[in-house]
Amino acid sequence: MTVGNKRRQPSLAQLRAFAAVAEHLHFRDAAAAIGMSQPALSGAVSALEETLGVTLLERTTRKVLLSPEGERIAVRAKAVLGEVGALMEEAEAVRAPFTGVLRLGVIPTVAPYLLPTVLRLVHERYPHLDLQVHEEQTASLLDGLAGGRLDLLLLAVPLGVPGVTELPLFDEDFVLVTPLDHWLGGREGIPRQALRELNLLLLDEGHCLRDQALDICREAGRDDVPVTTTAAGLSTLVQLVAGGLGVTLLPRTALKVETSRSNQLLTGYFADPAPTRRIALAMRAGAARGGEYEELAAALRQALRPLPVRVVDRDA
Repeated sequence: MTVGNKRRQPSLAQLRAFAAVAEHLHFRDAAAAIGMSQPALSGAVSALEETLGVTLLERTTRKVLLSPEGERIAVRAKAVLGEVGALMEEAEAVRAPFTGVLRLGVIPTVAPYLLPTVLRLVHERYPHLDLQVHEEQTASLLDGLAGGRLDLLLLAVPLGVPGVTELPLFDEDFVLVTPLDHWLGGREGIPRQALRELNLLLLDEGHCLRDQALDICREAGRDDVPVTTTAAGLSTLVQLVAGGLGVTLLPRTALKVETSRSNQLLTGYFADPAPTRRIALAMRAGAARGGEYEELAAALRQALRPLPVRVVDRDA
């Protein structure tokens, strides 16, 4: 369709609406994700179809599906929105460092234990920075970073994702949390091989800490970990241990918070080298605010030193 000699152009609102529907395949969920009413979102997608002259969605009474054409257009729409996000990020960086909005994504096994330090640092050193925090699992955070929904991530690495630059902060050991009557409770110098025989409780699938625990078991020579009980968060996991259902692995930064809620727990420490995880900030490679993120990482390394961690150099 043309106006004069010019073809009509889709609006950013139309592209955002369609990209949300393409991601969620559900109008209500898509509308909630981008803060738009469902009728407005449906209207925006219909207007985009009219503008492009292409049927993007196959609508049924039960679900929404992308048409073959819609699948191709969805890739382009995501790329366009990503470039627009980069443009806005560039404009923010030009104005002044550490001002405007910074959307920080954090994994659940880090958020409760590190955010107090992060928030205090930002409040004291960067008072004009509008920090917005989103707690999500790793896969969702990486999608948000790639699509421009998030600016910076705080999570466990390595990620091995092209186009993502990692700014390492620290390494921390895992410890073994057991019930009071467990034979390894309170011991030091526990060999990793002890994990071969333990009833290990894990987080639900999707948590990177679950994958790390399984990797530690494999390194200890245990290939199968029967999963009979799981938990959505570390707090529940520790309470299951206190109830005698098994043992679990906790990162040191979580130990004080999670074990202080029960007097039915003991902590065991592994022999050197203990199993560890690395925590880092992650940003899009070539991010316009990359210099700010580097400075923030350096400030965080200093602020995190009082915690039971080993701060790492930038190039480590």
